[in-house]
Amino acid sequence: MNGDVLDQASWASLTGPHAHLAEGAGRARRYPADVSPIVAVPPVQDDRVWADLRALVGPGGLARLSCDITPPPAGWTVEHRGEGVQLVATDALRGQPSGEVVTLGAADVPEMLDLVTRTRPGPFEPGTYRLGTYLGVRRGGALVAMAGERVHPPGWTEISAVCTDPAFRGQGLATTLVRAVARQIRERGETPFLHAAAGNTAAIRLYLSIGFQLRRTRYFSVLRAPSDQ
Repeated sequence: MNGDVLDQASWASLTGPHAHLAEGAGRARRYPADVSPIVAVPPVQDDRVWADLRALVGPGGLARLSCDITPPPAGWTVEHRGEGVQLVATDALRGQPSGEVVTLGAADVPEMLDLVTRTRPGPFEPGTYRLGTYLGVRRGGALVAMAGERVHPPGWTEISAVCTDPAFRGQGLATTLVRAVARQIRERGETPFLHAAAGNTAAIRLYLSIGFQLRRTRYFSVLRAPSDQ
């Protein structure tokens, strides 16, 4: 399967399988604000791209880009730039079901938001569950761990929002959930991939140990559009 699409995974998702969720037109797209803060542009950023991006986010608006970008033109400000890694599943990753895993939906959103607030796995909004299937583990009726699907370029699905309540860590719940999500992705004939902050060495070690391999380093940028013409 061609992995080059992963170099621009968000753009390929918003112009492909997630096009029905996309806002914007031309050479800049984004998810609805209540679904995800991700904004995407194509691989080559020319004057038209920057104009479309400014029109999309508005004067002084923020563009959260998870792709390689050329230096922005005058007036744009780089508010933040972070380093991450992209990992893809190998045949060593066993996708398997688990009897304690449950499917999460709209009714579970308050608990999902509470869990991510306490564990900070990355951006997660009230409508993020709409991006794909989210699975969780409950203990004593309370949601203590979850993982699900996010960006969806053709042939691939990103595993995201992997998090466990601190009181329940060390029990293999993250591994259980990642394998369960991977199983459903592979049942569709797609390949799982994921991202992690470069500094999150514990998570990266876990993913490598269960069958992912490092594909490349990624940079995540937050840009502020010019406030005037």
